[in-house]
Amino acid sequence: MQKKIIKVTLIISVIVFILWLIFGKLNIQESILKRMYPTTYSEYVYRYAEEYDVDPVMIFAIIKAESNFNPNVVSSSKAIGLMQLMDNTAEEIADKLEIDFMKGASLYNPELNIQLGTKYFSNLMKEYGNNYLLALTAYNAGIGNVQKWIEQGAIKNDGSDIENIPFKETNNYVRKIVRDYNIYKKILETST
Repeated sequence: MQKKIIKVTLIISVIVFILWLIFGKLNIQESILKRMYPTTYSEYVYRYAEEYDVDPVMIFAIIKAESNFNPNVVSSSKAIGLMQLMDNTAEEIADKLEIDFMKGASLYNPELNIQLGTKYFSNLMKEYGNNYLLALTAYNAGIGNVQKWIEQGAIKNDGSDIENIPFKETNNYVRKIVRDYNIYKKILETST
């Protein structure tokens, strides 16, 4: 008797699932994408993106690429937290914002990390005339490398040939963020 009830329940569950698929009540692809592309810490992302005049969708994509939303990540180069900031960069930004900053430990704080990382990205956007491709390149490889590559003709100062970035890691990084940005844009558009 129990086996029969389990079998009937399973059959009903399968039928309901199929009906949901047929009638569009369940969007599996969207559900999977939302799990793969979280918007954790959105209150901080939206607050600081607005404050520092950057696209919040880009900040989500940067966090996804840098830490996959794990605030405790430390890279091999000692970059810390959600937006993978180096102590010196974070300290410089915090000083300009007149924020108390304690090297190391402070960067594990999601709000502070997002605030400083978003301000840093905002500064890079200004440095490169709102060219997000060059700003992303500098976020990963540093302003010095980007300037050197532009001067040497490896990449153009308008970012139109960003596929020529000499560092393979940075080249892949920029491509990944652009891809993730587009995915986040679709997810966030369908959520509103």
